[in-house]
Amino acid sequence: MLARVIFHLDMNSFFASVEVAKDPSLSGKPLAIAGNPKERKGIIVTSTYEARAKGIKTTMPIWQAKKLCPELIVLPPNGDSYRKASQAIFDILLSYTPNVQQVSIDEGYMDVTDMTDIHPVHLAKQIQKRIFEELRLPCSIGIAPNKFLAKMASDMKKPNGITIVRKRDVPQVLWPMPIEEMHGIGRRTVEKWKKTSIYTIGDLAMADKELLLKKFGDRGLKLQERANGIDHRKVDPNAYSRFKSIGHSKTLHVDTANREVIHDTFSTLAVRVQHRLHEKKVCAYGVQITIRYFDWKMITRSKKLDDPIHSEQDLLKEAKRMFEQAWNGERVRLLGISTYDLIDQQYAYKQLDLFSYKEDEKKERLQQTLIDLQKKFGDASVQKGYRKKVNDDDKH
Repeated sequence: MLARVIFHLDMNSFFASVEVAKDPSLSGKPLAIAGNPKERKGIIVTSTYEARAKGIKTTMPIWQAKKLCPELIVLPPNGDSYRKASQAIFDILLSYTPNVQQVSIDEGYMDVTDMTDIHPVHLAKQIQKRIFEELRLPCSIGIAPNKFLAKMASDMKKPNGITIVRKRDVPQVLWPMPIEEMHGIGRRTVEKWKKTSIYTIGDLAMADKELLLKKFGDRGLKLQERANGIDHRKVDPNAYSRFKSIGHSKTLHVDTANREVIHDTFSTLAVRVQHRLHEKKVCAYGVQITIRYFDWKMITRSKKLDDPIHSEQDLLKEAKRMFEQAWNGERVRLLGISTYDLIDQQYAYKQLDLFSYKEDEKKERLQQTLIDLQKKFGDASVQKGYRKKVNDDDKH
């Protein structure tokens, strides 16, 4: 059987690089992208390597970054420019093979196993050169027999690196690395791994399976396989857009124009949609509501968001806002919330703010606690406000 050849392409300082490509006078200068730069309270989302050399880091407040680097240029995010650049990048990749899996706005996998007429390194150099010449954007490419190793390889040389990691290289190359540098280990779980005496990727590779199962469940065993260089996942061209939408709708027992009942129904829907988003590990760039009136007339309203959302609070806020704008005051028979333009949670991008960033972390922990309680004791165990009995009509 022919060994697979997988590329992982990762754009370097993508948002900042797009700004430099648009304005070449920024080239070679310390540049950062941050939310709310005018008020100096925003958080750094990404920065050029020149800025990183001055100590600038992601999630650092602007005021602190400016202290470290007074000449730092700070620009607000430009979502349209980034999406257009992303589309152009993936158009280039798809010109080589249809076996391309986008995983975020600025990274993706390619399965080039069948491209036997060119050496993988030469092909990687060709792709890297073409993206830079056509779009003025730098990237790093990892080459390996599977997705995990390709991802790890692409992180090893930045910017403009091309790195090969073979399975036989794993003990020498990967095992000495700290556990927090392993793809798939969340920053919030690092301390839990260390408390289990797993400090390096090698420690994980050699760990007792029963201990891993007890402490981390099936996920622990899966990560141990990857620490040993084993990953059977295929490059899936449809994965990025597989979840077209996730939503729920409810029919009320009695047609109503009572705003409190309507808002409470939306609250119930938001909880259930949030559960589904959490289960699928996705966030949404789009929210849509459905209103069916007593006379069966039905309308929908939707909104595209700058930042992806997944929490009950954010879903409810958007749903209520759209409802208040669309409602004609007549009695309502059915309400629905659905989400679309979904993206994997780990790749979701948010324009972080100094205050909302810390609040988001608290919200995330609270949300997980609520989900755990509701899973254990049912949806009714944690509720807010007035509840009216409604029927589940639909979910998708």
